Amino acid sequence: MIQLTARLRPLALSLLVLAVGVFPAISQAQGPQPKVLAGFFEEWSIYYANYNIADMQANGVARHMSHFVYAFANVTTSPTPSCAIADAWADFEDNSLPPTGGIPSQWPLYGNFAEILKLKQLNPHLKTLISLGGASTANTDAFIAAASTPAGRTALAASCIDMFIVGNVGSDWNGNITAPGLFDGFHIDWEYPTASDKQNYTALLQEFRKQLNALSKTTGKQYVLTADTPAGSQNYVNIDLPAVAGLLDFLTVDGYNYAGSWDTVTNHASPLFDTLQDPQQGQGLFIDATVTAYLKAGVPGKKIVLGMPLYGAGWQGVPSTNNGLYQTSTGPATSPPGDTLDTDGVATYNTLQSLSGFTKTFDWRRGAISIYNPSTQTFWSYDDPTTIGVKMAYVQVRGTGGLGGAFAWALKDDDPNGTLMKTMAAGLGR
Repeated sequence: MIQLTARLRPLALSLLVLAVGVFPAISQAQGPQPKVLAGFFEEWSIYYANYNIADMQANGVARHMSHFVYAFANVTTSPTPSCAIADAWADFEDNSLPPTGGIPSQWPLYGNFAEILKLKQLNPHLKTLISLGGASTANTDAFIAAASTPAGRTALAASCIDMFIVGNVGSDWNGNITAPGLFDGFHIDWEYPTASDKQNYTALLQEFRKQLNALSKTTGKQYVLTADTPAGSQNYVNIDLPAVAGLLDFLTVDGYNYAGSWDTVTNHASPLFDTLQDPQQGQGLFIDATVTAYLKAGVPGKKIVLGMPLYGAGWQGVPSTNNGLYQTSTGPATSPPGDTLDTDGVATYNTLQSLSGFTKTFDWRRGAISIYNPSTQTFWSYDDPTTIGVKMAYVQVRGTGGLGGAFAWALKDDDPNGTLMKTMAAGLGR
């Protein structure tokens, strides 16, 4: 496999664009081991977004995925380090969810957990993971405390395995609720270890791997262990990447949030490459910089599963120069009417792909698109099928044998047909 220098990669990208557009089959090349395609399902999707696990089965996305990741379970240290249900109603109590594949739920298990078991029944190849933690101070503090001692690490791993692998998920008015076979492993989402947590983070993953391996000797089943790892160097320097990679089946490496509402100047939120035109050129705020750093640190390419955002970042008060790119703004774009994220500065692909009055621009240097409305002076950066196709081609060719695959955050943000997920699947040969 030819190793591309940093200077040649943008040129190679333009060739990939042509290849993906002219010869779609090239993006479906697949090596001896199938690439990972993972999707994150947020438990709260069933509320304001009205997005359900049944939708994944109905639109055909589920059959393409290798891993379904359910976000989140909480981590707590009260009274001892343990896993905790974040939303019992969504997880196993709600008896009004649309039945996945038309299969009715059976008392006493309802909610998303009942639907996950149906999803697995209908898609036997699918591995299901529970994501622990997430971007909350409470979960981060609990990870820090639990990981700081051998006893805390042992207790946390044992609790999480009992709850989500063995299936003792909790209780309600029906009594104890069990769901054996619910999850096939864990996704650890500690956002993010600091320098003082570096050794403890590795030790925590070691303990999870140790206990999962011990369980495998009893059940004969192999369990999956993954972890979320950050795009920014200020965060990934605090992780012993080669040691962690040796413990994990793969790392879900964030490939997004390189720009956002915290910036006053517009930019691409998830670009593949750098460019001299970018005011922040040279700061590593692009996917290839992150991937290169992981590879140089000793992470095998096959263990890098690259994150794709199914949402975009937006700004308003943006002048029309350069179609709004690299321009000053007056602040985050107002949330478009009806967008399910309902937060200024971010919007779903489902919303952005249907906005009117915008002109789309493809930046071949960066492998990114943006849209701009001169009347409202609004600028958005997001991924569409073209950029997703190019990124999947990048996953196929980056490094020796390509990267391990890709994941999407989050499934509910795609359009009803699952267009971006299906584009990812096509590019990964799934």
